[in-house]
Amino acid sequence: MRTVAEHLSACLEVAHAAEPLDVVLSDAVGTVLAADIVSDVDMPPANLAGLDGYAVRAKDCLSASPATPVVLDVIDAVRAGDVRRTHLVPGTAVLIDSGAPMPIGADAVVPWQFTDRGEAQVTINRKVNAGQRVRMLGEDVEAGATVLSKGSRIGARQVALLASLGHQRVAVHPVPRVVVVSIGDELIEPGQRAEPGDVYDANGHALSTAVADAGGQPFRVSAVPDEYHALTETLEDQLVRSDLLITTGGLSVGQGDTVKEVLSPLGTVRFDTVAMSPGRQLGVGTLGDGIPVFCLPGDPVSAQMAFEVFVRPVLRSIAGWQDIHRPSLPAAVSTSWSSPAGMREFVPVQLAGAPSTGYQAHPTQAPGVQTISGLAYANAIAVVPEEVTQVNAGTQLHCLLLDM
Repeated sequence: MRTVAEHLSACLEVAHAAEPLDVVLSDAVGTVLAADIVSDVDMPPANLAGLDGYAVRAKDCLSASPATPVVLDVIDAVRAGDVRRTHLVPGTAVLIDSGAPMPIGADAVVPWQFTDRGEAQVTINRKVNAGQRVRMLGEDVEAGATVLSKGSRIGARQVALLASLGHQRVAVHPVPRVVVVSIGDELIEPGQRAEPGDVYDANGHALSTAVADAGGQPFRVSAVPDEYHALTETLEDQLVRSDLLITTGGLSVGQGDTVKEVLSPLGTVRFDTVAMSPGRQLGVGTLGDGIPVFCLPGDPVSAQMAFEVFVRPVLRSIAGWQDIHRPSLPAAVSTSWSSPAGMREFVPVQLAGAPSTGYQAHPTQAPGVQTISGLAYANAIAVVPEEVTQVNAGTQLHCLLLDM
């Protein structure tokens, strides 16, 4: 029997980050950076007006107030994108657009609302300080600064930064393509009429969703019968489009389960009983040209627990993430239960509390009983170490956070 740590180590050994790809920004969304991004330029590239109004010398407006306004001649106008080198004469103002380069000699902007909006002369009724409403050269990003680190996920905010700095292409780890295959003669699609003995394929849908949540691109295959030729043909066909393959079901020792028989000639896959609850029988290895394969149980709760503990970290590693495990925090459990000796137990819980007062973990199902509804209501998974056989109310357990 393998420990959880041993099986996780075996799973991570078959995972290798995909080779980086150089892609255009639109194709980088949802991927992870394969290298640091260093800015070649300052942003903004010059001192720019932060608001529409008048560029002035702050010292020329020191006495400005509603009771004692200051009147300045307007000598020029500067629009956004203007490349002229405009000079401000002391005692004057320049009409300026937000984002336009500041005239040489100007050190502040008076917004429209503090003026009479004059065109030849402007009356200013509020004082300004030097640097006020001015975006200074390089105040957002300085040339040579690392703006995004390797391992960062690319989303809308990151695309805005990259585009603003002139980056059209970036090196990223491609999103892993993950094929999910449910195995079982009894499986039917949700929405079909269920006859006695039929079971809806919850795992195919749940695991595909989990793959997408972890940053992969799922391809769900309709349930495959537990029959040698059908299963062999399906798996061989799917290898051509997968970076990672997940099977669920077909791992019992009863007659008719053919997963082990089918996978043996396709690659190297090891099946073990893992000291965890729920879970137990699991498989890991490689098929074809080194494509990782993970064989999970058919029980929906066991399958999702095994995915969280073993497959999710592998998937995130392949995708180039730096943090491959879910965050966790300690919480006091609200009830007592007995935990199986020598097994690492995973219990769905609902966390409540705050950092200042501490967190409480409320099991969403009777510990030791696996229910799909209990897992659906949980926002975390409490982890009971192998050496603990009795959990008492108030015991602090580390909880994996599911909704982050």
